[in-house]
Amino acid sequence: MKRISQYFLKGLLFIIPLFATVYAVYWIFIKIDTLLTLPVPGLGFIVTIVFITFVGFAASNFLTQRVVHMVDRVFTRLPLVKMIYTSIRDLVGAFVGDKKSFNRPVQVVIDREKNIRLLGFATRESLDAIGIRDSMAVYIPQSYNFAGNLIIVAREQVVPLEADPGEVMKLIVSGGVSAN
Repeated sequence: MKRISQYFLKGLLFIIPLFATVYAVYWIFIKIDTLLTLPVPGLGFIVTIVFITFVGFAASNFLTQRVVHMVDRVFTRLPLVKMIYTSIRDLVGAFVGDKKSFNRPVQVVIDREKNIRLLGFATRESLDAIGIRDSMAVYIPQSYNFAGNLIIVAREQVVPLEADPGEVMKLIVSGGVSAN
């Protein structure tokens, strides 16, 4: 009975994010189609892409940057909203934009004797601000999953890699099976 409940939970962990994502995308496009009363189904997709691109252009424009900064300031001061907004903002910013965080691939030596290592990305060189000395933060993405772990390791355990960050991420996420 315990094994059946474990299978059920694993099934939920797979199905819920999948269907939630598909439903959210479907819902957004349908809502845009109905809000704009567009005669052609699916035109909402094009309108959404154009709108997002326009917002990106406007946010990059010198005149509208003040508005963007004002909205950012408001959202970062609201309780609870701050936690959600800044987490999502920082996660997206880690992959794109000027403040990419996953651009320093490293290997972390776990066991020198057995030559066990992890691949990841150095995200913070110093943790002095939170009282952890002589250590650094390394993000270890998980294979076949949009998740990972932040590990704190001694600096001497971290070896920088001279590799393209995108290639390292592809290798990790594919479980090592992705080829160049």
